[in-house]
Amino acid sequence: MEDHVRRVEHQWSKEIPELSLRGMCILARARRITLAARPQIEAIFSKHGLDTGQFDVLATLRRSGAPFSLRPTELFQTLMITSSGLTDRLHRLTKLGYVSRQADPNDKRSSLVQLTDEGRAVIEVAFAEDMALENQIVDALTEKEQEQLVALLTKLARSVELESVELESGVGVL
Repeated sequence: MEDHVRRVEHQWSKEIPELSLRGMCILARARRITLAARPQIEAIFSKHGLDTGQFDVLATLRRSGAPFSLRPTELFQTLMITSSGLTDRLHRLTKLGYVSRQADPNDKRSSLVQLTDEGRAVIEVAFAEDMALENQIVDALTEKEQEQLVALLTKLARSVELESVELESGVGVL
């Protein structure tokens, strides 16, 4: 069965046959899978009164382990967002009663963002539903195929992340 990416590949191959399309064939499929899954994932978040950004904050706090609290700096670095972007998310989550701000006992100049019991309950249910959906999507592959895909995507992600760090730092750039 021919997919959209294969059709695009054939079109480009006819037009510019000497051009390698390997990268497009892989990355376009990964992007299409993500774009196809995104509305279903966002519907799960929405069902629980969350948007993607709020879900990410709650999930980061929950997976950090007891006592489910982090400094704002740790949160925005982990989430790869600006401090102002985090401030907006935290304000909305505080209003919902899902997080609270506590004084940092180790640094009186700083605070900790604490996941509340209500926030923990919401993120645990939303995360479980999200994982069920994502597992359902990858169940199109056998367990062995899933393991192979994880290994290959991990290798590819590491190469891209290394390149990104090199570009940002100026290392390795001619």
